[in-house]
This record gives sequence, structure tokens and C-alpha cells, in this order.
Amino acid sequence: MSIHAGEETPRYGIIGWPLGHSLSPTLHNWALRQFDLPGEYTAYPLPPEDMDLFMAHMRETRMAGLSVTIPHKQTIKPFLNQFDDGALAVGAVNTVYWKKDQLIGENTDIFGFCAPLRKMPIRISSALVFGAGGAARAVVAGLLQLGVPDIIITNRNPDKAMELANEFHVSAADWDERHRIQAELLVNTTPLGMLGKFQELSPLPENMPLSSSQIAYDIVYNPLETVFLAQAKAKGCRTVDGLEMFLHQGVEQFRLWTGQMFDISAARTLLLNALQQA
Repeated sequence: MSIHAGEETPRYGIIGWPLGHSLSPTLHNWALRQFDLPGEYTAYPLPPEDMDLFMAHMRETRMAGLSVTIPHKQTIKPFLNQFDDGALAVGAVNTVYWKKDQLIGENTDIFGFCAPLRKMPIRISSALVFGAGGAARAVVAGLLQLGVPDIIITNRNPDKAMELANEFHVSAADWDERHRIQAELLVNTTPLGMLGKFQELSPLPENMPLSSSQIAYDIVYNPLETVFLAQAKAKGCRTVDGLEMFLHQGVEQFRLWTGQMFDISAARTLLLNALQQA
């Protein structure tokens, strides 16, 4: 961690532990340049035990804005003054910004998740969410915001699925019975399919029937086409990759920090190029 008091250049960054390769610095540094704004966005791998020191420095140096990822999305809450609607709905923070002298916590993952679904000319009637972690919280909150009447959570750990379902007043299903559920929207919030040791895995069981009337949405963006999305595409499903959620949550973060909204299309091209070169 390296933050220096007295710096005049606005500082932005992302904290997480461990903090693997993130596209956030690429996105936000590009966006700052698009609007000719001063500032620099940096990745800060932050062990949980250093949170006190980091947040003290954030206040001391008036660090301009912060992205928050695992495992800090809930543990950062005691260091903040207020919470916006998204953070209250999800129970977790992924964005920190200043409002006068107050540090505000928000969760732009809801906005990011909902954005591509709002563009579709259909009203989704049912959704099956794979996973019950922090990302699933934002997804379920987003589905409720969209007015989806039938939401089911399934997870390898049934207690976690039931706990999340009870908190949001939705349903839970046994992981081994997930192939029996015929939902219009399937959402993967697990690490299955993510670059690395999980890349060849999918939350879809082999015996799960799929049809062209269904939508498969993966919040994983690296690789862009996961095994889950490839399986769904092969059955004629409409698919949404994780880059869409990442882009839209990022544009909302940037708006909260700067008051500006960058061009989504140009940002998508930027990140597609970055993923191809990685």
C-alpha cells in the first residue's frame, strides 16, 4: 500500500485481497483522460488487517474515490458516514465517494447488473441465481428492483442459499435439483468459468434442458465467453456476458466520483482489446 499525504493529483483506486488482475485501472484511467480530468486510478492489494490504516489515509489525503471488492465489501462499512440506496439494498459496498465532508458507501453492482436487462423488450417472469455470495446479493436486489416475481437461489451450500433467500424474501432450491428448474433467466454469480482453476467448469448440469426462450447471464468477464455461456448459446439461448455488468457498474462509479458519464461503446472496445492482449 502506498498513499502519500499532500498529493495534489486526485487519487482513485480499488482495494481487495488478494487483488488479482483487474480491468478497473484500465477503465477509469482511460475515462479520466477522455474528460481531460486530473487524477490517477491505482490498484491497492489490501490485507484485511490494514483496513484501518488505509481508511485513515483516505480521509487524511482526501483520496477522491474508491472501488471495493472481496473481502472488503462489508468490513468497510464501519469506516463510512452514510450509505446510499444501492448499498442499503445489497448490504454491501463496492463504491466510496465524498459528499461534502462525508464518506458515502454505494453499491453500483445493482445498476450494472440491471442495465443490459432493461434494454431487452421483455419482462422477465422468473430467474434462477447460481451462487449465494456477495455478487448474488447484488443480483437478487437487482432482480427485485426489476420486478421479477419468481426468484430462486441455488448454491452448493444449502444453508447459505436459504439464508440469502430468507433475507430477500425469495425462494431457495437444492443444488442437486437445479436441473429441474425452468426459469426464464439463468444468472451465474459463482466463480465457475472464471480464468484459472475454474475455467473449464460451469454451474449448468449436463441434464439441464435449455431453450431459445431463456436468457443466460454470466457476471464473469474473463474469459468473455465462459463454458456456461457457450453451453447456453449452443441451445439457442440469448446470452449476456459479464463485461456488460462491469462496464455499467463502472460508468456509475465514475459518475459518482466526477459527475461525468463516459461512452459505454468506446469503453467496451477498450476493454475487449485489453482482454485480448491479457
